[in-house]
Amino acid sequence: MAEMNTKAMFKLSYGLFVCTAVRGEKMNGCITNTAIQVASEPNRISIAINKSNYTHDMVAETGICNVSVISNEASFDLFKHFGFQSGRNVDKFADYPAENYAMAENGIPYITAGTNAYFSLKVESKVDLGSHTLFICEPTFMTVLSDVSSCTYEYYQNNIKPKPQPVAETPKGKTIWRCLICGYEWEGEELPDDFICPICKHPKADFEKIEG
Repeated sequence: MAEMNTKAMFKLSYGLFVCTAVRGEKMNGCITNTAIQVASEPNRISIAINKSNYTHDMVAETGICNVSVISNEASFDLFKHFGFQSGRNVDKFADYPAENYAMAENGIPYITAGTNAYFSLKVESKVDLGSHTLFICEPTFMTVLSDVSSCTYEYYQNNIKPKPQPVAETPKGKTIWRCLICGYEWEGEELPDDFICPICKHPKADFEKIEG
């Protein structure tokens, strides 16, 4: 039987988005690659959010969020700011430049720097997918912000994300697993199947094995 090559997942076409939410006085946001139109009559958009993200809990509780579509003009700083740190530990909007976002009518911020559109969404239903929750949403507002092309996962990998630096030589018999998304490195012979990158929250499938 042929061995399953999980890198086939990278051949699926993904966009990249910032999902933002507000709960009480706290504003937050995270990077997601799973926002898509799933029906046209009536118009419905689904968005899957990892349960480890603080934004997930905010959307699950409040039932509303905004999704900003990242464009090819986005800098790596946008991905680092909303993707490589957790809202459980930091206030992502405390030091985020005010000129880089605006407030929508639903009281939730949307990102204006490095994006080309945004949607205001109201959750209608949700599906437990294990590591993620799939939120099926009604768009209550949407608009175009720029004519720049939307950023795909492939474009991010090839043009925005810095190239990983060569791994230093490891002691004989040691193995390093490197995250293909953010470059985080974990040393050990076998990466646990349920391992989640502590920086960007991606699973084992997004790590490459480098033997010393």
